[in-house]
Amino acid sequence: MNALAATNRNFKLASRLLGLDSKLEKSLLIPFREIKVECTIPKDDGTLQSYVGFRVQHDNARGPMKGGIRYHPEVDPDEVNALAQLMTWKTAVANIPYGGAKGGIGCDPAELSISELERLTRVFTQKIHDLIGTHTDVPAPDMGTGPQTMAWILDEYSKFHGYSPAVVTGKPIDLGGSLGRDAATGRGVLFATEALLNEYGKSVSGQRFVIQGFGNVGSWAAQLISEKGGKVVAVSDITGAIKNSNGLDIPNLLEHSKGHRGVKGFHGGDPIDPNSILVEDCDVLVPAALGGVINRENANEIKAKFIVEAANHPTDPEADEVSLDFLFPSLLQTRKKKCTIVNYLPNLQILKKKGVVILPDIFANSGGVTVSYFEWVQVN
Repeated sequence: MNALAATNRNFKLASRLLGLDSKLEKSLLIPFREIKVECTIPKDDGTLQSYVGFRVQHDNARGPMKGGIRYHPEVDPDEVNALAQLMTWKTAVANIPYGGAKGGIGCDPAELSISELERLTRVFTQKIHDLIGTHTDVPAPDMGTGPQTMAWILDEYSKFHGYSPAVVTGKPIDLGGSLGRDAATGRGVLFATEALLNEYGKSVSGQRFVIQGFGNVGSWAAQLISEKGGKVVAVSDITGAIKNSNGLDIPNLLEHSKGHRGVKGFHGGDPIDPNSILVEDCDVLVPAALGGVINRENANEIKAKFIVEAANHPTDPEADEVSLDFLFPSLLQTRKKKCTIVNYLPNLQILKKKGVVILPDIFANSGGVTVSYFEWVQVN
């Protein structure tokens, strides 16, 4: 099941449970606007190369549309559409006055030089500048992008509309960025994990964590979890995976990863097959990379008691025919009773039978958009 089909499926399930009107449900399944543009740039060697860029603006009923821009080879219309929908729900769950949007370019940023990335970003901005804006649609960093990317977008957008620091968030501090934005999503993962564990009478301290993905979100989550006394026993990224049953030395791992552009070769742990990272023995599994990584092929082998979705839609519902009384027990018993977050968990039937509790992405990774809102307000 692709990302869009999975997202639509989960929304339809939630819509039935919440008793939404069929017209409202249909309107929320159809994005406000879908944009697809060709971005042709000269490479450093003088040749021309074309890339396809996307921006999906899903809904603006609650405020300006908000969502990241990712650079990744697997960016496609369905993925961007699904992520835009998720942003609508995420901003609502976080209770900030935004709608949802998402964007991306199908490219591998690791294969592009800094100057090529700048040219690509500026061409993309030229193609969409009339459709974004400080009170219309506010992009942010995502996978494969960062503060420098946002600085390029701001600069290019300002050529057409005048200096507008609120048109993007996640900017460098000296351009109006917010202190703490870099760590915000990972810090939000920590806070969400603490809230979830507290529901079960546990704390982060002493729990064993496995983190799949050691980019911005995963590395910050690892650092903050470790500082709270959690034991990170295994991590992975695009370069490989490492494990230490006694707990990895996260400060040293961060230093190694920065110097070697990945966790591979770190001497404080044993190398393991990256494909096994999700099924390593632990208390809390934190998928912080791509979507759809937990599926019917590996769900039976997962040993974690809790899954905290730091990535967007990492749990594929394809094997799922979820019992409604499991998803919304309190809601089905009485519409008036207040339910805790753990009663609202999209889940695989396989994992449900194993007793695994999943904290959904629209809550677990909402720290980034929350701090983006702070940044937007302070420069708007």
